[in-house]
Amino acid sequence: QVQLVESGGGLGQAGGSLRLSCAASGRVSSSYAMGWFRQAPRKEREFVAAISWSGSAKHYTNFVEGRSTISTENAKNTVYLQMNSLKAEDTAVYYCAVDRRSFGRLSVDPARYDYWGQGTQVTVSS
Repeated sequence: QVQLVESGGGLGQAGGSLRLSCAASGRVSSSYAMGWFRQAPRKEREFVAAISWSGSAKHYTNFVEGRSTISTENAKNTVYLQMNSLKAEDTAVYYCAVDRRSFGRLSVDPARYDYWGQGTQVTVSS
């Protein structure tokens, strides 16, 4: 079992930056992938970015690519999502999740992910 705890959300300014963290505890394998998703009010949960636990593979959705960076710090069992050039439409609850069956493949489908954190609210003011 894997436990995930997100942090780093809060209030950001449009054009500013926030860094989200996701600390994993329990059994974490190098074959896993980690994903970030977000859910805005009255919208479905959507994929943001994913990374292989080794950090060798990354994938972003088009609305964050170029202004966000996903990374891992294996010594701390932590995954980060650095978000720059924040926009009001980035306002959402952000969740991290683990895909234990990744084996190098990065999925955008939330159904592929086994364990989820509780989420952290990001609010961007314009």
